[in-house]
Amino acid sequence: MNSILITGCNRGLGLGIVKALTKLPKPPQHLFATCRNKDQAKELQELAAQNSNIHILELDLRNYDAYEDLIKEIDEITEDKGLNVLFNNAGIAPKSTKITATKKDDLMNTLETNTVVPIMLTKACLPLLKKAANVQSDLDFGVQRAAVVNMSSILGSIEANADGGLYAYRTSKAALNAATKSLSIDLRTEKILCVALHPGWVRTDLGGSRAPLEVDETMTKLIDTVMQLNATHNGGFYQYDGEKLPW
Repeated sequence: MNSILITGCNRGLGLGIVKALTKLPKPPQHLFATCRNKDQAKELQELAAQNSNIHILELDLRNYDAYEDLIKEIDEITEDKGLNVLFNNAGIAPKSTKITATKKDDLMNTLETNTVVPIMLTKACLPLLKKAANVQSDLDFGVQRAAVVNMSSILGSIEANADGGLYAYRTSKAALNAATKSLSIDLRTEKILCVALHPGWVRTDLGGSRAPLEVDETMTKLIDTVMQLNATHNGGFYQYDGEKLPW
């Protein structure tokens, strides 16, 4: 791929994705990484200092008015090639997990960050994604052409829910899965691939210290999966290692 935009790269999974991409035999020519506070993203800055293809973009994703400037900056850097991949990774998970502790503000904030933001950012990026798809019109579905990858979670699976709770997080990811499916249908004629991915239970601030998976190793496997996505995956829900998951 020539270019990729990844949200939420200051730490955790987003930072792990950036690291995994830089280790590819042929890394993206332009790797756009967003974070809310550039000064606090020390490790991301160090990575960018070592890799000239990384562009750090400071952005509050819930400031929708800022999207226009973001798109303009990406368009200027990629010139006439557009954006090959939008990776909606940024997300939150509140601590109020039981129904007796669930709060309206937690529900609303989580739904906005985990569902509304990816939908609106995808909408904003559509001209760039379509431009990339036109440039690579000889290619079929895949990240080398144009794709939207949404970081979901197995906790968003209705069929796999055997434990209950986690109302804000589960519902936001289930809604993101529904949005991913709709995007795959709406963008099918342009052959823009749309998939939802579960990263596994990874040891991050969000995943917690009891999680069994390490960030770097798991994100390397996830990127390997992303690089192999094709038309058969469009509109699907997959684990980081490519295993298909139930809705």
